[in-house]
Amino acid sequence: MINYARQNPEVQTDVTSPPADDHIAPAPRVSVQAFCETVETAAAVQSAGEDRRLGKAHLKIQMGGMAAAVEAYRSAPTPNVIILETEGRNDILTGLDQLATVCDSGTRVIVIGRVNDVTLYRELVRRGVSDYVISPVNALDVVRSICGLFSSPEAKAVGRIIAVVGAKGGVGASTIAHNVAWAIARDLALDSVVADLDLAFGTAGLDYNQDPPQGIADAVFSPDRVDTAFIDRLLSKCTDHLSLLAAPATLDRVYDFGAEAFDAIFDTLRTTMPCIVLDVPHQWSGWTKRALVGADDILIVAAPDLANLRNTKNIFDLLKASRPNDRTPLYCLNQVGIPKRPEINSGEFAKAIESEPIASIPFDPQMFGSAANNGQMIAEISATHRSTEMFLQIAQRLTGRGETKKPRGSFLSPLLEKLRAK
Repeated sequence: MINYARQNPEVQTDVTSPPADDHIAPAPRVSVQAFCETVETAAAVQSAGEDRRLGKAHLKIQMGGMAAAVEAYRSAPTPNVIILETEGRNDILTGLDQLATVCDSGTRVIVIGRVNDVTLYRELVRRGVSDYVISPVNALDVVRSICGLFSSPEAKAVGRIIAVVGAKGGVGASTIAHNVAWAIARDLALDSVVADLDLAFGTAGLDYNQDPPQGIADAVFSPDRVDTAFIDRLLSKCTDHLSLLAAPATLDRVYDFGAEAFDAIFDTLRTTMPCIVLDVPHQWSGWTKRALVGADDILIVAAPDLANLRNTKNIFDLLKASRPNDRTPLYCLNQVGIPKRPEINSGEFAKAIESEPIASIPFDPQMFGSAANNGQMIAEISATHRSTEMFLQIAQRLTGRGETKKPRGSFLSPLLEKLRAK
């Protein structure tokens, strides 16, 4: 996949600034070898190799550029992807011709060069180069180029994973996750699936009034059977755009998993669903950390007290350090305004975490309790409730989509809002 705009000097674009919604699908399990000429490029490639989206790729870096690559493959098979840095113009074409004599069929080549010229670009395409990137490059440029080789442009919006986790038990993270997923499916008309990862105590089935005979446990305990058809059979249909991968919520077995236990499930869901919302339980293990670090976007749900503030900051800082090339995690405050309970206000939260909460959802036990007991979403009970609009705004932020279909209220809605404000 070659990005013509990055090579064509007639097209004005800033290649160093990724767009606001720069969704990059992860690369599969491939081997990548880079031959660099400058330490700056080598450092960028090394940093890219530590990115979560290249977690399955095996990356090796050598110095020496095109000449070193030609020499290396005279007696060794070529990997899935070769990255070549070159500083000249004629050197590129001459070196590629020499490389072609020792390169295995099927190997994809990415060239990093300093010459920004459309004629050179056409010559590179004619010689079968997969991508040409103008140096200097950063880690995200390398990640985007490698991952782009294995995803078609029309599938770019498919497979966004959103992870929702509570900073502390009992803060309502599952309720937020389910209502936000409902807003994504209903108001953004985006096909979505909720994966309830709390296999012992998950509540997604109750919240959506579903009792499917199969769910996520069938997949995680049968990893060899996981494919698109198998996952489709496990999904429970909630609405036209929303499906559920339910937890068994039983205690007849112990749910101890390795760090990679859910990888096959997530990879399969990415290929079929534009949006996957992970309801991550409040526990710290290898697989929960992997699920959070590997997600495209993360929402932390916290209550306004000291323990939640500490935990939110710890999770926030860890995820920022583990995902240097990703958007920073988001967080919201929930159960705000419980009578007689001392609370830490949103300003103090923002000061400690160095980031503003994207929403402060008010405490409303009557509304949320009724929804939970009836197996309904807040929007189903009251389209004009304050929380309904907040869930919609959170859905917009997490998906990067600005246009929404507003919930329709009655003709008395404006009057009721004014009375409520008074």
